[in-house]
Amino acid sequence: MQELELAGGAYQSPPAAPGWVARAFPSWSLYGRFVPIVLRASRKAKRGLYSDAEWVRSSRAVLAALERVGVQVSVTGLERLSALDGPCVVIANHMSTLETVVLPGLIQPIKPATFIVKQSLLETPVFRHVMRSRNPIAVTRTNPRQDLKDVLEGGVERLGRGISIVVFPQTTRTVAFDPAEFSSIGAKLAARAGVPIVPLALQTQAWANGQRLKDFGMIDPSRQVRIAFGEPLAVEGRGAEEHRAVVAYIDEHLAAWAAEDGEARPALPGAAERVARPDQPTTEEPRAEEK
Repeated sequence: MQELELAGGAYQSPPAAPGWVARAFPSWSLYGRFVPIVLRASRKAKRGLYSDAEWVRSSRAVLAALERVGVQVSVTGLERLSALDGPCVVIANHMSTLETVVLPGLIQPIKPATFIVKQSLLETPVFRHVMRSRNPIAVTRTNPRQDLKDVLEGGVERLGRGISIVVFPQTTRTVAFDPAEFSSIGAKLAARAGVPIVPLALQTQAWANGQRLKDFGMIDPSRQVRIAFGEPLAVEGRGAEEHRAVVAYIDEHLAAWAAEDGEARPALPGAAERVARPDQPTTEEPRAEEK
């Protein structure tokens, strides 16, 4: 298993000198390593041998594969997870496949964790065996009331057993961050379970979303990958203020990173007013299920 050299809860990829093949064909080079990692994991999961340690090993192998093609990854705030005595709800924006395969290698060694995922991932060939072995909470996105019930009931049950939950409240993976599309289900779950929230800001467009197969987009090593865990938030009431604090944390980090890279972040009109209000129903949170 790849060991991560952490300094005060932070990680920075070591300087890399990719070979000419990786420089010329970073996507092919990355997927040439990624696919065998997934196939090995799937075979073990199918036989019931895919343990937490194996999940971490696979995740860190993907991180190493990214670094071998020149992708630089910066992680901060892991000490905030370590400082928590119990489980938490990690709430993050969702840009690409990268975070779903790299985050287990960062979070799982500190806290047992699982994800909220689309039901379709539990039915996809190869991936399904790995996903099912992680005991995720599955949502259909076609029945909002049932999805909300499943998330709250399944999340409270797992959190009660000490398993933290990673939530991507956006309706889909996207580089642009729209607060109006960022549902408050994570805050509701944390409030229901009586656990803290940990905000997580992600900049992962080095692994682009594919046009035909969304998981297999172009790899761009020139794009810095940034992963920033925020200070834990104790939830009061229904989590309205905490939800807004998570949105602000992510929005501020994305803006700062865009400025650092000398880029203009996609602007959304009235962003501050577009936060999905916890007292309003959304496509994933019908009012009837909020009580």
